[in-house]
Amino acid sequence: MKDRKNRAERGFTLLELLVVLGIISMLAGLVGPKVMKHMSDAKIKAAKVQIAEIGQALEMYKLDMDKYPTSEQGLSALVESPQEAKRWNGPYLGKSKVPLDPWQQEYRYVSPGEHGKFDLYSYGADEKEGGEGEDQDIVSWE
Repeated sequence: MKDRKNRAERGFTLLELLVVLGIISMLAGLVGPKVMKHMSDAKIKAAKVQIAEIGQALEMYKLDMDKYPTSEQGLSALVESPQEAKRWNGPYLGKSKVPLDPWQQEYRYVSPGEHGKFDLYSYGADEKEGGEGEDQDIVSWE
């Protein structure tokens, strides 16, 4: 009886700890890639939602100003009044600054756009035109 009590008080052996660490490593190897894929999908969805939100703010700006901000004014015209704006009634976004895309880059804005009244887009994770998966471009005109 005394031997069992002393053994229980000693804790885990090195071999037992290594077995547990091996099991945890195998689980992380199996689950990790699936979690990363879902994170990538979530970033793409978040960019689409942000582009839609900024697009709505641009429409509100147009209602007040009768035109969209120019490319030179950029998206900052949604949160700060441009100098020549007389009827600016913003800020048009619910934030004090224009949000960055999920990859911490600025959204690109062109007005007038090549694909519509304005073009609003993110190049995705690779910050280059084109790509697939997380590197794909997320655009306002599709």
